[in-house]
Amino acid sequence: MNPQSLTRRGLLWSVAAGGGCLALAGLPSVASGTDPKRSPLAPKVPHIPARAKRVIFLCMNGAPSHVDTFDYKPELALADGKTSSRPGRIPGAKLMASPWKFRQHGAAGLWISELFPEVARHADELCVIRSLHTDLPAHPEACLMLHTGSSQFIRPSLGAWILYGLGSETDDLPGFIALRPSGRNGGAQNFGSAFLPAACQATRIGSEGQPMAQARISNIKNPRLGTNAQRLQLDLVQAMNRDLVERERAHPGADGVIESFELAFRMQGRLPRVMDLTGESAEMRTLYGLDDPAAADFGHQCLLARRFIEAGVRFVELAQGDWDQHRGLRAGHLRNARAVDRPIAGLLADLRVRGLLDETLVVWGGEFGRTPHGQNADGRDHNNKGFAVWLAGGGVKPGIAYGQTDELGYEAVENPMHVHDLHATILHLLGLDHERLTHRHAGRDMRLTDVKGVVHTAILA
Repeated sequence: MNPQSLTRRGLLWSVAAGGGCLALAGLPSVASGTDPKRSPLAPKVPHIPARAKRVIFLCMNGAPSHVDTFDYKPELALADGKTSSRPGRIPGAKLMASPWKFRQHGAAGLWISELFPEVARHADELCVIRSLHTDLPAHPEACLMLHTGSSQFIRPSLGAWILYGLGSETDDLPGFIALRPSGRNGGAQNFGSAFLPAACQATRIGSEGQPMAQARISNIKNPRLGTNAQRLQLDLVQAMNRDLVERERAHPGADGVIESFELAFRMQGRLPRVMDLTGESAEMRTLYGLDDPAAADFGHQCLLARRFIEAGVRFVELAQGDWDQHRGLRAGHLRNARAVDRPIAGLLADLRVRGLLDETLVVWGGEFGRTPHGQNADGRDHNNKGFAVWLAGGGVKPGIAYGQTDELGYEAVENPMHVHDLHATILHLLGLDHERLTHRHAGRDMRLTDVKGVVHTAILA
């Protein structure tokens, strides 16, 4: 084989042949370290002074009911059993009071349901947004909107945009990690980079249905070659791939492979240590609920999230569900809340003690809310016109409730916040102007918020 054909096949050889070369399946690229000027993830100066440096997104798949969690509606209790004037897809639907009691918590008296007794202890840290709304009441479209700002087109995810705008704080870990991501309702698009550099997509660890304690990245260790031998082999492969890029001028696939191999090489020593929880104290494991079978899995995710952001990861998404209770609301929401309540409270407490909460924006929520009227005797239907999320840390005003749905919880009526607005506000907290964070694609300057989005300054500390 002549040298030219070898070079042209270098990319394919490095991926397919193995030969002892470290190649992690499904791993995105990050900063190469061999050519910082070319790296899309070199640290960047934010557009404006940043209040937060990193994000932990607690994604509640399937859409929790806002009127049963963080949006108290006493009028709904009084109207229990009455025929709804807005039954949606369910003719003759009856209004259904929340099965759970609400109490006021914290100095500001935030109303939180008894589903979240541990999170309620941190009411003075929470900024509860009760007026969110999105375009469509269907899970795939709403999940894509929440993650990418578009329900119609393939677009980069929120985490990818943040990584693209700020770069990475670590050279030996991915800048964007998704723990146990769901393969449904948008799947990989929710964590992808689309037309942004491949380096900006998430590294996915674990999968839905797999216990987090069993999640690993495959092939993180090379069983045949030591570090020095791997470095020599990788230098050869990278030289061939870089030659391919130089000759073809533009080859994003090759760029992604080059950078992913460099990250994989560096991750060998760091990632297993960060993911190893054996050194955590019994008190810390109890704080996160690892001693409770109902909460242990999400607690494992929350503890990993803290370790990842402490190690420099920019964006971590955790997933828990299924909150889609069209029937069995009492049992389903109780089970899901018990799974996340103690771990989230532990995460907030741990971040605060370590001095990390002020620079870490924690976001909790699902893709939409549920209807005030019932469905199937003990369930609620989809509601995209009004729902609740909460933020903590990262420069948001603590201990407040912002916005309002109507007296029954059907629709946002006071300070309505579209998902585009939520994205614009999150970017603002990170020092990014959503109108300036753009990427030229298909003849126009694309952005996360498309041509919309308003920063809601009232929730800023």
